[in-house]
Amino acid sequence: MAIQISPSILSADFAHLADEAAAVENAADWLHVDVMDNHFVPNLTLGLPIVESLLKAAKLPLDCHLMIEDPDRWAPAYAEAGAGSVTIHAEAAKAPVRTLRAIRAAGARASLALNPATPLESYADLLPEVDMLLLMTVEPGFGGQKFIDLVLPKIRKARELVGGRDAAVWVQVDGGIAADTIERAAEAGADVFVAGSAVYGAEDPAAAVEALRAAAEKAAAG
Repeated sequence: MAIQISPSILSADFAHLADEAAAVENAADWLHVDVMDNHFVPNLTLGLPIVESLLKAAKLPLDCHLMIEDPDRWAPAYAEAGAGSVTIHAEAAKAPVRTLRAIRAAGARASLALNPATPLESYADLLPEVDMLLLMTVEPGFGGQKFIDLVLPKIRKARELVGGRDAAVWVQVDGGIAADTIERAAEAGADVFVAGSAVYGAEDPAAAVEALRAAAEKAAAG
């Protein structure tokens, strides 16, 4: 499994999202879209209409991370709209198996997210239903937070559960990923990295993506 970088538009200029997407399209693998409803998390960002518009403008596949209440109701629509990957939170889903299967049936990769304090072991049986496991390395809701090192053992355990780096299930990390943290996360076993301010806060976002990828690849190689 090659290292993948998914820049988060949460840190981009919302007035110029198409341009911000284009700025990383030749360097990144995905475009991470943080959907927040001010209920599951204390922040309000964007929703399906913006995603539908962005799908028309962005060349990168969209990695939609739903930090919302009732993802069982809303998640399939993001897949049906054309998102490449749709993530639901274990803490919010009431019928995760049904919802993950609906996401897959609509043509997207299905992903399950766990907050820092949510035990990984409680959801190990769901791994056959997911294409990616997202481990939050900050409390969800806001960009620019500090990486929580206490999640590193969880990343290592996730890598053990899903198998080696050629496993079918990807391990994604989101929160505080920057030049000084991506190596630790990669060494622990993550292979997909969400980075917001580290990319869009840089003078050259594409160069920032390439630097993050190089650091992660070096750490993953041991």
